[in-house]
Amino acid sequence: MAVVALASVACGAGESAASPAPAASAPVQETPQSRAPVAATPTPSKTAPPTFDAKVTKVSRDRLPHSWRPGCPVHYRDLRLITLTYWGFDNKPHTGELVVRNTVTDDIVTVFRKLYDWRWPIKQMKLVDAYKADDFASIDVDNTSAFNCRKATGSSNWSNHAYGAAIDINPRENPYITASGSTAHQNAKKFTERPMKGKGVVNPGDKVVKAFAAVGWEWGGYWSGAKDYQHFSKGGG
Repeated sequence: MAVVALASVACGAGESAASPAPAASAPVQETPQSRAPVAATPTPSKTAPPTFDAKVTKVSRDRLPHSWRPGCPVHYRDLRLITLTYWGFDNKPHTGELVVRNTVTDDIVTVFRKLYDWRWPIKQMKLVDAYKADDFASIDVDNTSAFNCRKATGSSNWSNHAYGAAIDINPRENPYITASGSTAHQNAKKFTERPMKGKGVVNPGDKVVKAFAAVGWEWGGYWSGAKDYQHFSKGGG
């Protein structure tokens, strides 16, 4: 009888070893440095107001159709048009016009440069001819103006305005007051007392009065009897 020898087979012999499963990768934590840079939105810069500017030119006859006429104490050829920057009641720069005598243009430019740098407000500034040289109408709309060939209030003599050596500033806020304390303009009644606070108001001894005094101009607010708070003139009157 033949004997069959059984070879023992090792368990698992010939099987290839199984590869271990790869370990799960840890999530990448985002850091501020790893984020893509984001362009910053530029902050808009404020535009500064324009600097003060004043231009002095000869004034033509046709610019003064109502305020000048033959027989006035100064010829229109001796007047000058000043186109200048002023600060408005709306807190914005504007361009206005004044006509004055050729001998006082430097005074006006010097003072109004200071007013603009101080941001001292002026309501508006047009030639009085825009109101047909009607002083009452110009005052009633709070218009700052200078030359006007007219007589002084309550007098038969020429006003300093007729010589181009006077200016009325913010006449509503700075009205003409009679000796009895009244004013002809209804919209100016609340501005009849001094001193008082308010936009564009002139008070005794303030920087506006001092600026004009520095160039030899006097203030009507210092008159005895009637007071003219709007009025500045070379040498007074």
